[in-house]
Amino acid sequence: MKALCWEGVNKLAVENVPEPVLRNDQDMLVRVRSSTTCGSDLHLIGGYIPAMRAGDVIGHEFLGEVVETGPAVRRHKVGDRVVVCSFIGCGRCWHCANDQWSLCDNSNTNPGLAQAAYGYETGAVFGYSHAMGGFRGAHAEYVRVPFADYGAFPVPDEVDDVSATFASDAAPTGWMGADLGGVGPGDVVAVWGCGAVGQMAARAAMLLGAEQVISIDRIPERLAMTREHIGSEVVDYTATDVGAELRERTGGRGPDVCIEAVGMEAHSPGPQHWYDKTKQALRLETDRASAVREAIHACRKGGSVFVLGVFGGLVDKFPLGAVMNKGLTLRGAQQHGQRYIPMLLDRIAAGELSTRHLATHEMSLDEAPRGYDMFKNKKNGCVRAVFHPDGG
Repeated sequence: MKALCWEGVNKLAVENVPEPVLRNDQDMLVRVRSSTTCGSDLHLIGGYIPAMRAGDVIGHEFLGEVVETGPAVRRHKVGDRVVVCSFIGCGRCWHCANDQWSLCDNSNTNPGLAQAAYGYETGAVFGYSHAMGGFRGAHAEYVRVPFADYGAFPVPDEVDDVSATFASDAAPTGWMGADLGGVGPGDVVAVWGCGAVGQMAARAAMLLGAEQVISIDRIPERLAMTREHIGSEVVDYTATDVGAELRERTGGRGPDVCIEAVGMEAHSPGPQHWYDKTKQALRLETDRASAVREAIHACRKGGSVFVLGVFGGLVDKFPLGAVMNKGLTLRGAQQHGQRYIPMLLDRIAAGELSTRHLATHEMSLDEAPRGYDMFKNKKNGCVRAVFHPDGG
C-alpha cells in the first residue's frame, strides 16, 4: 500500500509499505478516506522529536471505513464510517477510566523512552515516533487501530468526511484547552494561535459561555478565517504590543483564561525569537516557548493558563516567578479525545461547530509532500491540507 514516510530531517516521500494486519483481538483495520496535516507533525519532520526512524509512516488525524475487525471488537462492524482518535487508549487502566486517555498506561509499547524524558510513560499516538509507541500513521491507505472499541467513533450521516476528520484531533484538543482551562460564563479568553487547534479552542470557549474571546496570530489568512468562521476578535501580534492590547481590551485586568495553541516552534517579534531559534538549532534547548511566556505575562492575576501546543522537553527563560507571584493556575495535556469526540460530532452535525473551512487544500495522498510544504511554509493560504488516498 502507499503511505507518506519520514526519510530524515525535512525529507518526506510517498512509498509502498506492507499492508497492516490484525495483531490482537481488539484490533480493527480501517481504510483511510481522509487524513490531515497537523502542526505537531512539523516537529517530527523538522527533527525536533526524537526516536524517528527512516520509513516511519506519519499522520495521526483521520477518518475511514472499517474493513476488518478482531474477534473481541463489539462496537464496530465492516462498512462502518468512523473517526479515530489520534491517541490510543486501552479503556481499562486507571487513567482511561478517569477520562485521561492520552495518559494510558498500556498503549505505549516503548514506555522506557517517555519514562526517561518525563518520569512516566504517556499513551501512544498514531504516527508519532517510537517514543510514542511506534505505531504506523494515518497518511496511508490502511491503518491498524488497536483497542478499536475505545478509540473509533461512528460518524453521523449528516457530517461529511472532511468535517468529521477534524474531530480526530484538532477539535477535541481545542475543546479540552477551554474545558480544562476552566472557561466559564462571562470569562474573557485569549488564545495564542489561529491554526486549526487555536480556532477550535476559541469556538469551544464561546460555546462554554465566554463573554469575549481574543485570538492572536500573525498570518493574515488565519486571522481572517478566525474572525469570519469562529467569530473571535483577532490581534496581529506583529502590529501591536500583545500585552498592552489585551489590557486595553479587558479594561486593564487581563484575560481570565489564556490558551497557548502554538507549541515548540513558536515565532515572536524581536530578538527573543532569534535567541530561542539559535538555541533550539544548536540543541541547547528543545523548545521555543515565546507564546507560553507571553500568555503567562498577559494572564490576569489569579487566572488560568492552559498549554495545548506540543512541547518535547526543555525551554529557556521560563517565567516561573510570574506563575507563582501572580497566583496562576498552569495546566497542560495532550488531548483526551475519547472524552470529547462523540459530543463534538453531535455539535458538528447540529451546526454548532464548523470544521469544514479548516481544509483549505484537498489532494491525493501522492501529493502529500507538496501539501506539507504548503502547510509548513504557509503557502497559498494553507491552514490545513487534507489527503485522500483514493484521490478524493
